[in-house]
Amino acid sequence: MKRNIVYSVFLGMLIFMLSAFQASNPPQGEKKFVVVLDAGHGGHDPGNRGNGYKEKEISLNVVLAIGAALEKDPRFRVVYTRKTDEFIELHERGSIANKANADLFVSVHCNSHRSQAHGTETFVLGLHANDENFNVAKNENSVILLEDNYEANYDGFDPNSPESIIGLTLMQEEYLDQSLTLASFVQNRFKKSLDRKSRGVKQAGFVVLHQTYMPSVLIELGFLTNNNEGKYLNSKKGQQDMAKSIITSIVDYKESLDAIYFVPEIETPPVGNVTAKIEGDQVYEGITFKVQIAAGSTDIALESFNFNGLDQLSKVNTGDIFKYYFGSTPNYTLIQELKDLAVEKGFDSSFIVAFRDNQSIPLAEALKANISSN
Repeated sequence: MKRNIVYSVFLGMLIFMLSAFQASNPPQGEKKFVVVLDAGHGGHDPGNRGNGYKEKEISLNVVLAIGAALEKDPRFRVVYTRKTDEFIELHERGSIANKANADLFVSVHCNSHRSQAHGTETFVLGLHANDENFNVAKNENSVILLEDNYEANYDGFDPNSPESIIGLTLMQEEYLDQSLTLASFVQNRFKKSLDRKSRGVKQAGFVVLHQTYMPSVLIELGFLTNNNEGKYLNSKKGQQDMAKSIITSIVDYKESLDAIYFVPEIETPPVGNVTAKIEGDQVYEGITFKVQIAAGSTDIALESFNFNGLDQLSKVNTGDIFKYYFGSTPNYTLIQELKDLAVEKGFDSSFIVAFRDNQSIPLAEALKANISSN
């Protein structure tokens, strides 16, 4: 009797310990995608004051709107560099992202110019190709001059020196392709969804991007110095529009990373459920869309350097012909953006194809399938 009681107690303790262990160690597949949102400037650093507007307030409002939406999606965890009107040093912003082991760093700013220039542009870390890009980076980097002991924090970096920029690019080089992918999503979405003028994806030496060890972009929402654009960005509608566009781009980027490399003769893994609720997206259950970027008799290794930096690759061998694909998703809106990205990467003849149960079907037939409304 006593042995049975002891055994029951022991078994109960074992079950409790196992339950506690499982609760504190969720399955690896449930790891959230960590996005660090960085509202530019803050506190005694107002950013640019074009037309009397405050960059620090606009960037914060947009970031908070992005974060609020992503926090409702169970796939994401959001970390902020600031949620109030406070001054955060540039090196601290990068440190926050690194400590969070972030998957993505998104910094939001507003532009300025002495003319009525307008339009959006998204930067990744790199060597500036012209004086205009350098001047944008110089304006944003000059924030470090407001910091105490900035010489030590940035190892002698001079925001006014083009030579100082060269040393910034090395640490982020391995993340460049992914950063460019997100930047392209952001710019394409601004242009298509909001009809904003796109000034393109650019590279320049931003200190805040240099400090991070993950794919990172810096988004310039537009020019506060432009009379119409400044008024729009300072409005609640403008800020909500821009936030919504960036939210969609981040979700699209995350879903594009979920595509798995396909090896010939091996069944393509399922794409998985798409839980994002983005207005206007078209998700087709049971259909997988891909972008065909090339075809030929040569068997090419699925390495990004063989495909101009594209990295969500698959291929099939149909007799003597190899067909190469980019992306894999049931989201038709997303695959259209991936096609645009493929064209930007030099694959001008790219086109969208559709599959059901790993079998190619006509695109027109796929588009007649039942649409899962987001």
